[in-house]
Amino acid sequence: MICRALMLFILFCPYHLFASGVIRVNQLGYFPDAQKVAVFLSSERVPAGHFQLVNCLSGEKVFEALSEKSDASVWGMQTAYRLDFSSFSESGGFYLQLGDAVSPSFRIAWDVYEGTADFPLHYMRQQRCGFNPFLNDSCHLHDGIIVDHPTRSGERIDVTGGWHDASDYLQYVTTSANAVYQMLFAWERNAEVFGDQFQANGLPGSNGLPDILDEARWGLEWLLKMNPGKNEMYNQIADDRDHRGYRLPVGDTVTYGLGKARPVYFVSGKPQGLGKHKNRSTGVASTAAKYASAFALGARLFRSVDPEFSQKMAIKARDAWAFALSGPGVCQTACVVSPYFYEEDNYVDDMQLAAASLFLENGGKPFEQQAKYWGELEPVTPWMELQRARHYQYYPFINLGHVWLAQSEDSLIAKQFAAFMKQGLENIRRAAAGDPFRIGIPFQWCSNNLVVAAATQARLYRQITGDESYLEEESALTDWLLGCNPWGTSMICGLPSGGDYPERPHSAITYLLHQTTTGGLVDGPVYKNIYENLRGIHLFEEDEYAAFQSGKAVYHDDMGDYSSNEPTMDGTASLTYLFSSLEKEGRGATARQHVVKDSQGAIVRMNPSANKVYLIFSAHDLNEGAPFIRKSLKKNRVKASFFFTGKFYADPENQLLVKQLIDDGHFLGAHSDGHLLYADWNKRDSLLVGREQFEADLQANYQKMAEQGIDIRAVRSFLPPYEWYNKTVVNWAHQLGLTVINFTPGIRTNADYTTPDMPNYQSSDAIFSSLEKFEKHDPHGLNGCLILIHAGTHPARTDKFYHRLNELISYLKKKGYQPDCLAE
Repeated sequence: MICRALMLFILFCPYHLFASGVIRVNQLGYFPDAQKVAVFLSSERVPAGHFQLVNCLSGEKVFEALSEKSDASVWGMQTAYRLDFSSFSESGGFYLQLGDAVSPSFRIAWDVYEGTADFPLHYMRQQRCGFNPFLNDSCHLHDGIIVDHPTRSGERIDVTGGWHDASDYLQYVTTSANAVYQMLFAWERNAEVFGDQFQANGLPGSNGLPDILDEARWGLEWLLKMNPGKNEMYNQIADDRDHRGYRLPVGDTVTYGLGKARPVYFVSGKPQGLGKHKNRSTGVASTAAKYASAFALGARLFRSVDPEFSQKMAIKARDAWAFALSGPGVCQTACVVSPYFYEEDNYVDDMQLAAASLFLENGGKPFEQQAKYWGELEPVTPWMELQRARHYQYYPFINLGHVWLAQSEDSLIAKQFAAFMKQGLENIRRAAAGDPFRIGIPFQWCSNNLVVAAATQARLYRQITGDESYLEEESALTDWLLGCNPWGTSMICGLPSGGDYPERPHSAITYLLHQTTTGGLVDGPVYKNIYENLRGIHLFEEDEYAAFQSGKAVYHDDMGDYSSNEPTMDGTASLTYLFSSLEKEGRGATARQHVVKDSQGAIVRMNPSANKVYLIFSAHDLNEGAPFIRKSLKKNRVKASFFFTGKFYADPENQLLVKQLIDDGHFLGAHSDGHLLYADWNKRDSLLVGREQFEADLQANYQKMAEQGIDIRAVRSFLPPYEWYNKTVVNWAHQLGLTVINFTPGIRTNADYTTPDMPNYQSSDAIFSSLEKFEKHDPHGLNGCLILIHAGTHPARTDKFYHRLNELISYLKKKGYQPDCLAE
């Protein structure tokens, strides 16, 4: 027991005082057949050795291999090892150990990315201008007043809508058009994984249209407002005078001398700036081509959804293309009080994407030749080749025009542009050589956007060509975003729930509402010299990652660091392709289980199309009904599922019953060790236990199950104590390789614990009546339902519902249902 206690302490202490280093992993987990590489870092000199992969619940060492030495100096460390366990493909929950360093628990399974496709949309809805569903209020309804127009400056134009760019409330066509395209591209490629949980206005409720199309349309409608007439385009709403402290958009008090309105910048194709600072605009093509791309792809994808809307965008796309041809050059964003702006210097990639998108929209062969012409002018996105860039100098960060041409029906064009994609990836691989994390991107401002772009290009190249030469880089880039980085943090706010992710992003939402910006991708690490030379950065709190800031780049989870910890709208939108593609791959690798989950992520109903029902029984300290339940199940030849606490399994008075249930062929699972209450009854997202306590408690439960002869490797379903939990608890259980289940709401058998003195008391007759009403009125009847009955209740309840079990089973069979257990 002493050794076991020591192992538990090592496992659940994230920064072990006596450990020689840390192990960084992808916190979401890994596909069984994926490249799986973790990274060990230490500020000490640690000799090479073997590392082990350990099953979280059994403590069994399931894999061992030699660590691979890497260059630690780039991250200011003495030792770095790559821990490659790619050849291990079993599903479950695991942790890695090298010497006395232990990783967080993680999962290997095909569904580790389930739900991630829609996750970034939380942030996109939060960023909406006009009606904001997150705040359930409206903002900036007076936008805006035209500025920098040769004849119309001072006029009002209705441009309310779109998204705020980041934690400020500026709005740019540059980033918004790209965000629209990224989301439409993700839908076009991976439509089947996106859900419909929100209405068009962003409030909860389905509307028959996938949420990602609702979000893309929100952006498209704003772009139409910003392009009200032929050759009349606007590029930006507001400017850096916006940067005046933390405030919610619905309470924005910043004025520009224009009444309640904000300035709307006309696309002039010339240098712009209303103060001493000017941008270096040289033409209209970069902005006009972005309009053309978004409209062309929107026209194609909305053709069957809304033909009138589609036709309007088709016309706008061709007009925008003509305007782009009339003014080659870049149209940069404008600043007033500071020298910071989006310094976009290339536009040929925008022209290529516009031409390719128009070709796909209407099939005109000349457009493909135009796309080829412009694409040949920039074979590789410059940052991939140069390994440097100023702020948004080469934008978008990925050229999706190459992707379309690499799939051309003309084999010569396809081969040419696939080679261009490969050349960019080769440059990234060379830059990553020696880095223990295999990250070959420059750590300029918004480096995470570059990581997403590189991972996306690697993934698309592999899918198009079948060439897996860059699979290691693709995996490393994805893992970096989810925790396999020097700081051990995910770069997406709120993902995974209960993990290490940005909790204090640079945002008024965090400052004023004390919430993270769920779904948002933060800027990411920046080179030290960039960080040290930026104005106005003052950390609010002591740096929790101080021990890992000695390398080439720094990152702070702090509201005061706008350079590395501010979420960006366009970067977040770019995640939708990467995550949806991963989610689609996971679903395609295995038959997807048809289940219903509750809002916290627990399964509350199995396949609603199958006529099976599942009887589940739980017990902790009361189980007087267990002998009757066992006898009834045996009499009716029914298998069921029993979930007991560790205390129950360890009690000698229960061990004969446990053996009998095993011999009878029932499923026996975990219900926690000490029947802990995980979350506050009145504030569900408020935890009452930490991850270490949760994991130690479950591991103890499993140990006691193993002591009773239960094969714990086959027990993946977990019923939380009190049937009460939150998203964080569900994710913690997932990382241990478990699936959280609970009773089906509405059946009311779970109320069999109530006693007559309780205001929520339910008699057995009332409970049975509720079940019958559910069966009658639910479209699927009781198909797939989980019917929970407590094996013991307080003596004050004399009306024991388990005494109705024979009657219940008879009713279920008469109705055509097949009672079953939760076989793994």
